[in-house]
Amino acid sequence: MPPACLPSLTRKLLIKDTGPYLQEWEGYVDWRNRPALKGRHGGVLAVSFVLVVEIVENLAYLANASNLVLYLSKFMHFSPSSSANIVTNFMGTSFFLALLGGFLSDAIFTTYSIFLISATIEFLGLLMLTVQAQIPSLKPSVCSSPNRNTPCHEVKGSKAAMLFAGLYLVALGVGGIKGSLPPHGAEQFDEQTPRGRKQRSTFFNYYVFCLSCGALIAVTFVVWIEDNKGWQWGFGIATIMILASIVVFLLGSATYRNKVPTGSPITTIFKVLAAALCNSFLRKNPRNAIASMSGTETSDEEGRSKAKAEIQNATEDHGFLNKAAIEKPEFPSLYCTVKEVEEVKIVLRILPIFMSTIMLNCCLAQLSTFSVQQAATMNTKIGSLRIPPASLPVFPVLFVMVLALVYNHIIIPFARKITKSEMGITHLQRIGTGLVLSIVAMAIAALVESKRKRVAMQTGLVNSKEPLPITFLWVALQYLFLGSADLFSLAGLMEFFFTEAPFSMRSLATALSWASLAMGYFLSSVLVSIVNRITGTFRHTPWLYGNNLNHYHLERFYWLMCILSGLNFLHYLFWAYRYKYRSSKHEEDTNSNNNMS
Repeated sequence: MPPACLPSLTRKLLIKDTGPYLQEWEGYVDWRNRPALKGRHGGVLAVSFVLVVEIVENLAYLANASNLVLYLSKFMHFSPSSSANIVTNFMGTSFFLALLGGFLSDAIFTTYSIFLISATIEFLGLLMLTVQAQIPSLKPSVCSSPNRNTPCHEVKGSKAAMLFAGLYLVALGVGGIKGSLPPHGAEQFDEQTPRGRKQRSTFFNYYVFCLSCGALIAVTFVVWIEDNKGWQWGFGIATIMILASIVVFLLGSATYRNKVPTGSPITTIFKVLAAALCNSFLRKNPRNAIASMSGTETSDEEGRSKAKAEIQNATEDHGFLNKAAIEKPEFPSLYCTVKEVEEVKIVLRILPIFMSTIMLNCCLAQLSTFSVQQAATMNTKIGSLRIPPASLPVFPVLFVMVLALVYNHIIIPFARKITKSEMGITHLQRIGTGLVLSIVAMAIAALVESKRKRVAMQTGLVNSKEPLPITFLWVALQYLFLGSADLFSLAGLMEFFFTEAPFSMRSLATALSWASLAMGYFLSSVLVSIVNRITGTFRHTPWLYGNNLNHYHLERFYWLMCILSGLNFLHYLFWAYRYKYRSSKHEEDTNSNNNMS
């Protein structure tokens, strides 16, 4: 039961039973659904559990996702392009389902409950994949074809059903976790104080740092286990890790403050849009919405003047939506307050920024697909040590970990002194930096692929299974730039969506960061299909078709993505230049109050 529904005497008794009187966090409850208390719930201690959980959870997810393309091609006998599409669809679905996790966290459940439910679902999916990898009868027969260009029979029937059921149970669990865990951590800080807002910004930087810590263990230790001991061990480790994340999360239960669900934000959005359309056709005058901000009639002149001032502030842009806020609509069910209208306007303002980041994440999708397959054809030895191709992300991961610490403890404090602002470097500047780095990364990827194919032609190993006499560290360059782009864009996006979104939509808005990543993976699959269809009409063989990567024109595909990323950056600049921060108004008000005092 939300705390607002508890009788005042009962609430006081609950607080007294827990010790000395502490002030409540308005709109938050603890894990037992009692009012959350200042000084007891939230803060750095609560966030510490969240960050440890993120390390373990991301380890469980990336341990398999980073190497999955090789599992599908070598053990499930899918072609390289089919394997790439399956991986991008799987990862895209995982991140897209973060919207579901965010929606449920805002509308029905708390972020606390959604995490526990989602982690349990992911555990079941990983358990199913572990069983399939362990039992030979549940996998396709070993391929004995001596010719690399002759495809083996890919997994079908009930075996394929078990594979995809396990994968998409994992995707459902991952989506719920990604949609609930970041906002759960960000909600632990008091945003009414400058210190709390700075701590929240630090949390997002450390969230990416911890995400990278889990990735580092996944792409080194677990990938080595998968390549040398068997995939049943890799899936088994991931299963144990996700179970451990549940235990760690539960240990922090007494420290969390959980935002009380306030109803469906999507319902509010559709109601406002529907009301604006209906009232527009019915020619209602939106100016009689003066009393709608509070949802009640305002009779006194002072209250009416205040409401009128609020209306003027709420009608600066997207004026069409103001028609939703009439006092007496034709259909009472479509009654909307000005506050609801303004919340929908905020969502509409952040959507162009969201759309501008999809192409960047399409570039990031290549790290889990074609980049891994490129490295698999090259010399993966460093001295006498053979490095699994899926461990390539270790280079950008290490760089991201160092850069995250430098950014948070050196760059941001210095920028705050220079700009005299609370943010130092704005969210949109961070996102723009990530977009530029993705353009550079795609250009480097195209040049490296041209060099790799040239070596294959010169050595006569185009049709051979032997590794090419060129080190896989060349491919690490594109990993380095794309990893840096991910740091700037992901942390910037999550903080941007969380701080700019209305209070009732924060989990859903934060999930847009992962939805952008999902749509990037889906766009990658669509681009591969479109490129093959178009190039197949002008050539006998499409650019990205077959079982031999040396016959692909991957460098042309990378150049195409570089051009598209450049055009997308221009699109981003158009919207970013016109965006006005919602949070900047709060910061200005705080500064003015401090100056007055």
